[in-house]
Amino acid sequence: MPTWRPLRRAWSRQLAGQSPEEVFHVAFGLLTVEPSGRLTAYELVAYHQGCMAALTPAILRRLARGLADWGGVDTFACYLAGPAWRDGRLPTKVVHQWAGSPDRWTRRVAVVCTVALNVRARGGHGDVRRTLALCRRVVADRDDMVVKALSWALRSLTAWAPDAVTAFLRRHESVLAARVRREVGTKLRTGRKA
Repeated sequence: MPTWRPLRRAWSRQLAGQSPEEVFHVAFGLLTVEPSGRLTAYELVAYHQGCMAALTPAILRRLARGLADWGGVDTFACYLAGPAWRDGRLPTKVVHQWAGSPDRWTRRVAVVCTVALNVRARGGHGDVRRTLALCRRVVADRDDMVVKALSWALRSLTAWAPDAVTAFLRRHESVLAARVRREVGTKLRTGRKA
C-alpha cells in the first residue's frame, strides 16, 4: 500500500485531462489485474473530476463484475456505488435488489452503500429513511459478511439518529444477529464499537 498509493495518485494526475469514458475504459481493463487492479480502478474513477457525475447503473454493474472479496466489495460500495446512490445516480430499487441477491457479496455491497449516506468522511449527511429501509431488508440475514455490514451500517447512523437506531434494535431484537445487537448497543452506549 505505501508504494501503491503514490503510483495511483500519479496515474490520477495523468488521467485528469481525460474524459470520463476514457477513464472508465482504463478502469474496466484493470478489474482483473492482480494484485491491486480492482482497487486501482475504483480509485481512478472515484478521484477523477468527471467520472462520479458520469456513473450510471450500467457502468456500476460492469465495474462490479467479479466482486468476490471483502476489500473489493467495501471499496466499490464506499467509493462508487454508495456515493452514486446518495447523489441520485443509482436508484434505490437497484440497491434493494442487491440486498435480496442470493450472492453474499452483492448483499454486502447493498448494505455497505449506506456508509456513503452516513459517514461524514464519505460525504454522508445522515439518511435515516434510506438506511433503515435497506437494513430492514437484511435484518434476518445470517451470512457473516452481511451481519458485519449491517452492524457497520447501523453504527454509522448512530452519529445522526441514535434514537432511530435504538428503536430499530428494539423492533428487530428477536431476529437480529447477536453481533449486531452487541456492537451497535455498545456504540450507542459508549460511542465505540467495542
